[in-house]
Amino acid sequence: MFEAVVNKIAAYPRVILHRHSRPDGDALGSQMGLFHLIRANYPDKEVFVVGDMTPRYAFIPGRPMDEIDDNAYIEALAIVLDTASSPLISDSRYATAAATARLDHHIFCETITETEVVDTSFESCCGLVTAMAMEAGWTLTPEAAAALFAGTVTDSGRFRYDSTTAATFTRVAWLCSVPFDTNAVYSALYADELARVQLRASYVMKIQQASPAVAYIFTDKEALAATGADCFTISRGMVNTMSDIKGITVWVNFTETDEGILTELRSSTYNINPIAVKYGGGGHAKASGATLKTRDEIKAMLADLVALTERPADKEN
Repeated sequence: MFEAVVNKIAAYPRVILHRHSRPDGDALGSQMGLFHLIRANYPDKEVFVVGDMTPRYAFIPGRPMDEIDDNAYIEALAIVLDTASSPLISDSRYATAAATARLDHHIFCETITETEVVDTSFESCCGLVTAMAMEAGWTLTPEAAAALFAGTVTDSGRFRYDSTTAATFTRVAWLCSVPFDTNAVYSALYADELARVQLRASYVMKIQQASPAVAYIFTDKEALAATGADCFTISRGMVNTMSDIKGITVWVNFTETDEGILTELRSSTYNINPIAVKYGGGGHAKASGATLKTRDEIKAMLADLVALTERPADKEN
């Protein structure tokens, strides 16, 4: 399955690893995990990681993002990880590389690179990287294992989401075959400072309902600034304050920024991805995102989500 990508890694003297902007645990975990794997198994190669950074996941074993010259892409392989569409890639210079490849588990939107492995049966991009390493017979290091474990945990919802399969646990068992501190990973992921716990509590009080099945939170620019938190903490970090509410099967978090209204959609029951795609976004069947342009689009999206939950025949995946 991964032979073409592995052959490209072996063929090029320099590998540059990209992923989506505003990275989550899976994006950074797959990027850093693959970085460590290539360094361990091809010690003569140059390997770089590029893109913006999210302090929330700075604990993932890796290195600071590299600042590289445009000339670094000459005779280089650029690998794009965990990204469904090209506008989301952090650092568009991947397209100037001598060769390109992609590993992704999102619903397919477009062809981005020359060689692609896109498989939605994987719970995470870290799962794809792990499977590739296993198939290739690569040596696994503790640093790679910890990074890939962290991304697998976050994108599977601690192995709770229905994207988790028996194959997920097979891959995780392989990661745990080398020594690393799983407690340290979980502590970094889920131990919050008091201020963040209080912030999350304040967001519980902001929950509104567009219908009995659809919940949402809206944070305008002024309220976002007043929190003192970054937009990732509010947008991605607060969306699941609405999960596990009895009767709520779809929930969405709208965060207004200067770049647009960051929108995180989630569902326990419905495939909300087509609605995300309608508004220029994408992702998974039950976890997607988009960036809306106006508040009128918020009203329109909520109407679409309400209509979705009122059509029982559309319940799937």
